[in-house]
Amino acid sequence: MKKGSTPPLVDLILAGKRVEHHFPWSRAVVVPKIWNLAVEQLAEGRLSLLGLWGEPETVHMALLDAARDIGVISLKSPGGRYPSVGQRHPPALRLERAAADLFGLLPQGLPDTRGWLDHGHWGVSHPLATRPQPPAAASSYRFLAAEGDSLHQIPVGPVHAGIIEPGHFRFTASGETVVRLEERLGYVHKGIEGLMAGSPIDRAAALAGRTSGDSTVAYSLAFARAVEAALGVEIPARALWLRALMAELERVANHLGDIGAICNDAAFAIMHAHCGVLRERVLRASEAAFGHRLMRDCIVPGGMVSDLREEGERAVRSVIAEIRQRFPRLVELYDNTASLQDRTVATGQLKADLARQYAAGGYVGRASGRDFDARRNPGYAPYDELTFDVPLLQEGDVNARLWIRIHEVEQSLSLVEQILDRLPEGPFHGHVSHADGPREGMALVEGFRGDILVWLRIGEGGLIERCHLRDPSWFQWPLLEAAIEGNIVADFPLCNKSFNCSYSGHDL
Repeated sequence: MKKGSTPPLVDLILAGKRVEHHFPWSRAVVVPKIWNLAVEQLAEGRLSLLGLWGEPETVHMALLDAARDIGVISLKSPGGRYPSVGQRHPPALRLERAAADLFGLLPQGLPDTRGWLDHGHWGVSHPLATRPQPPAAASSYRFLAAEGDSLHQIPVGPVHAGIIEPGHFRFTASGETVVRLEERLGYVHKGIEGLMAGSPIDRAAALAGRTSGDSTVAYSLAFARAVEAALGVEIPARALWLRALMAELERVANHLGDIGAICNDAAFAIMHAHCGVLRERVLRASEAAFGHRLMRDCIVPGGMVSDLREEGERAVRSVIAEIRQRFPRLVELYDNTASLQDRTVATGQLKADLARQYAAGGYVGRASGRDFDARRNPGYAPYDELTFDVPLLQEGDVNARLWIRIHEVEQSLSLVEQILDRLPEGPFHGHVSHADGPREGMALVEGFRGDILVWLRIGEGGLIERCHLRDPSWFQWPLLEAAIEGNIVADFPLCNKSFNCSYSGHDL
């Protein structure tokens, strides 16, 4: 390696000690010099951070390069100490704070050492460490200071007026203009990664599907694909296509709900009502097809729990036809309502460079010019045999995030029709056998919010030794703070709903 050169991701992997693995991407244990080189490339924008997670005395990073190559590097951290990634690359800050709470890992040079998931009420400190510690004395959370004339703070939450998940938002404002927003999350921490440790695969699969209820299909799919990669399981073709069918139905239902909710936050309730009706139709068709409105517990490692019901296929085709008939009129209504456009256009703009720096997935990233969709690249079956476009806009405002959803609904309708027309016959579940010794797997799946990453290790007896689930919201929540700056307080609900980050998926 020449002095001053910046090796690609593959060279970072080759510079470390390759780990025996069975997932489709490489993992290597590296020395601090290589770890710091990766951090440098993250800071320079040559690499993107897909995930950062811990184990006792080990920290891992999943990385993506410009060629869409993916790899994992791991650093042994004696005493829990390792060079901070967040010191040079801000998207890692909250992930490092979470790993510190769970494992007692101590990133050296971390600019923000406040607890993140641990609010001082767990009854134990560092619950996933080799030796958990007694709880530290609870202290008040120190929100970041803001200085200036005539500034005031507005605390909102964690309990909100609607039936939604809890989160605290601390606004600093000058009059009605937001100068700073700081979030505090972690109120719905479930300990899900701790519950998975030592669980049989079937129980862990059920837990994965409950990480974030509105993305239960995407999480179940990501977990199943990671297990199948670890164990070398080939699943039947029909199961692959049925999974994609479910994923697209989930995407349509959530996007319809979001489109209506964004308009409702701009006091345009008629869109909310009509989109809500269509979303309900999709949920009922999903129940008819797979036995559950959200299609929970339908995907398992090895395939599917049950086949597509005949009456379910008719219900799905019927709802797709109904949406094709009614949705264009709703899009036209949105596009031709000047008072609604006045609230959404140029509101909550997210700059393209921030979207790239944070590797923002889904509609958040694509509305700000980041062209990434895990279905396409790195890709997975059966999307390599299906025709679809990935919509892309540059404006990065509420309006752009809404239009990305509109275009994705249209693409998903086409995908559902293609899947139903080409659905192969045959079995819908294959055999999953347990292998001797540790086996690792990883998967990247496109949920409706963006890419979901699952990394796991299966140990003796087929029990899960460690499983990490990374929601796209980890990289989207901080961007909401940036997007609201300079907007008025009254526009926060619009901005917040246009991001629609998951609390539950974030608070592992």
